[in-house]
This record gives sequence, structure tokens and C-alpha cells, in this order.
Amino acid sequence: MCGGLARWLRAIGYDTTFSADIDDAELVDLARRQGRTVISSDSKLFERKLLASGQLPNLFLPRGLKLMDQVRYVVGTLALAVGEPRCMKCNGQLLRASREEVAHLVPARSLIWADTFFLCDTCGQAFWNGSHWHKITARRNELARLVARPRPGPQDQG
Repeated sequence: MCGGLARWLRAIGYDTTFSADIDDAELVDLARRQGRTVISSDSKLFERKLLASGQLPNLFLPRGLKLMDQVRYVVGTLALAVGEPRCMKCNGQLLRASREEVAHLVPARSLIWADTFFLCDTCGQAFWNGSHWHKITARRNELARLVARPRPGPQDQG
């Protein structure tokens, strides 16, 4: 239920893992071994000792939120800074690439006008600064502003 959230966390630079068919015990063990924060809407999952005690970082994601509301909730609650994007598909790192390096992966018309290219170091997918990336960048900027907003302190409470 959090696959879209995982992709957006990758888009803002977070090493994120997601598996739709992982069982709860395996998920908790994986998060413990890899030092990850568990984010889920599965209330039963949070009854597990490591999560209930706070020994393993976790965040309950309220049910019913639309995808971008989920992303805003997680970013705001955990105060996540927006960093360098990762591959939204596989979580690999994006490395700058030359036009020549991506020529076989990018549509010819995009090769003509695009000036910035990246390759995923894991799955080999190419990315470039096209209209889709401009939309992602706009969302990334929105999320960066969300975290940058001053938070009310005790002196601000009436």
C-alpha cells in the first residue's frame, strides 16, 4: 500500500525499500538489520514489540490519504530534507551521463533539446530534463518548502 510513497521518497533522495508481498516478521527484521524506518498504514504491524517500544524507528501513516498527501505527511512529520534524487524505479543512484552515453536509451527528439542526462547505476534507466522531470522537480520544490517552513514554538502558543 506504500509503493507510490516509496517512489516519491526516492525522488527526494531517500534510500527506500518496498516489497508488496513481504510478511510482517520479515519486514521488521529487514528494517532492523538495515537500520531503516518502517512506514505503514497496517495498524497490526505496530503491535510488534520492536515497533511498539520505539526500538525500531517507525511512522504510522494514516489511512485514506491520497499519494501526495502521504508524501507531505511523511516529509513534514519526519522533517525530511529534499536531497539528490534516486531512481524512482529501483532505488539506484543517478549518475550524470553524456548525450552519447544515453543516445541508445533516449528518444531522438529528446536528445536534440535536452541538455542534462542521468543513468541509474543499478537498472540502467536513463533520465533527462524533459516535461515529466519538470513536474517531478516542481513537486520536489514544494516538499522542500514544506520542511523549510518555520514551526511554531512554545512562545507562539497562546
